[in-house]
Parts: sequence; C-alpha cells; structure tokens
Amino acid sequence: MKEIPFLVAGDRVALCATARKVSPEEMLPAVKMFESWGLQVVVPEGLYESDCQLAGSDAHRAAVLQGLLDDPSIRAIFCCRGGYGTVRIVDRLDFSRFRQHPKWIVGYSDVTVLHSHIQATLGLPTLHATMPINIGGTETPATRTMHDFLFGMKGSFVDYEWSPSALNRAGTASGPVVGGNLSILYSLCGSCSRIDTRGKILLIEDLDEYLYHIDRMMQNLKRNGMLDGLAGLLVGGLTDMHDNAVPFGRTAMQIVADAVHEYDFPILFDAPFGHLGDSNLALPLGIKCTFESSNSKKCRIFAP
Repeated sequence: MKEIPFLVAGDRVALCATARKVSPEEMLPAVKMFESWGLQVVVPEGLYESDCQLAGSDAHRAAVLQGLLDDPSIRAIFCCRGGYGTVRIVDRLDFSRFRQHPKWIVGYSDVTVLHSHIQATLGLPTLHATMPINIGGTETPATRTMHDFLFGMKGSFVDYEWSPSALNRAGTASGPVVGGNLSILYSLCGSCSRIDTRGKILLIEDLDEYLYHIDRMMQNLKRNGMLDGLAGLLVGGLTDMHDNAVPFGRTAMQIVADAVHEYDFPILFDAPFGHLGDSNLALPLGIKCTFESSNSKKCRIFAP
C-alpha cells in the first residue's frame, strides 16, 4: 500500500462538503482549530452552496471535490459533515491524479462512501475521524487523536484502551481495518465500492436506525459473504436507536452479537468510534491494526 505523508506545519488542507450543506458559522471553529495547528486552510469556492439539504447540486459537489483531489498542494481533505449525498457523486469522480499524489481523506458517517471506494479501487488508507461540523472551540479526545494521527505524533499510529463489554468475544485480531457506517456498507453491496473484508478487521457503527433494520443490515452483510473470513469485528457506537410499537426484543448490540454467533473471530463492542460526539476517536482505515478483546479486563486497539 502506498504511504501518505503525515502533515507538517504550513501544509495546505481543505474543507469539502460532499453531502449535507454547511454554513460559514458552522465551519469557523474548525478553521480556527486547524489554523492553530499551523495549517493553511483552503475554503474552496462554492463550499457554502445549497440545494435543498445538499451542499449544491451533484455536479457542483463533485466538481469541488474533484478540484481538491487533483491539487497536489492539498495534503488533506476534511469532509465537513455527513448526512446523505456522497454516494450521488462518487461515480462522477476521477481518482487518477489522486492516485499519483494521495492525501488524507478525513471523516466518518456518510464519508464511508469515500473510505470504501478508495480502499476497494485504489488500496489507499484514509482516516475515520471527527468532522468540522462536530468541532467546537476547545480540544476534545476526538480532535486530539485526529491531530496526533495526522501529524504522526506517536510511534504507533493509534493506541487506545477502554472498558470491556459482556458481549465481547475474547481474543486477539490483526489485520487492516475497513468499514465504517453500517448503513453505508449495506448500501454499497453489489457496487464497485464494496470493500473486501476477508482477512480484515471490520468496523461498524451507526446512528438513528430502527432496531429491526440493524438486523436486516447484518443479515445482508452475512448473505453477501462480508462476515466470512474476518480477522475480527469492531463494533463502535450504535447510537440513538429506535424501536417499533411491538418491540424488537433486543438491543442493537445484542442484534449484532446474535448475527455473528456462528463465527469464531474475536469481537470487540463499545469501541470509541462513530457517532459519539467528542469521544469519536481517530482510526486509520486500510492500515493494519491489532485489537485485544476481553470480557473482564481493558480492551485495546493499536497500530502498527
């Protein structure tokens, strides 16, 4: 896999709205924070366009992102927010110049479209991390871990610990981390953007879904062979779930555990990734990591 350089002070980085629209006021705290890191922040022309929920038409959003992908002076692209819309532009993009001059693509949620497409078609790493819409005026674990990873501040890319879950399946798993938002992974099945999960650690997380639909999506991954041959399963936040008048009868975490009960790979629940606000820690995708899962002692993920 081709390496992408870490950032240094003075680098040019850009904001890009691939999905839902944003305002200058919403982006200002992130711009100030990135500038405090010594970065030159590029706000591309047309960033604040609006087309109903979206940040401009599909053609407009694709053109803005294409310009940033093609510009070798841009060292990282911070996707402004999620919502919905990235899948509407991904097939309009030409990644040939990006392949020659790769840069960090940063975000989560709907940005899983870009993470998955880049890993499936180019084999390049990306960064699952908080986005400008989530950044306030102070440092948080989410922004600190994003900064430390992007600037190569530690000997290891990541090294996180958290409390165990009773649902964990104990063991150690090693492999490149792939995945992201479960709804997006489900929607990409059958397309060229579907990731290859065999031998990988699969990350899943989601927000604002009905419990029965979590089960539907897990069954879909299973039927598409995406749970076969996993090195391990990393379950991040499954946040703000909904139920029907007749209860489904299981929590979101229990639904995932039930869907994978027949496999023997290690599983780590309650991982600090996803729609978790200030606790959404940065995690590189496409880079080999190791996690240690337990039911009784601290769990850990680290790389390399």
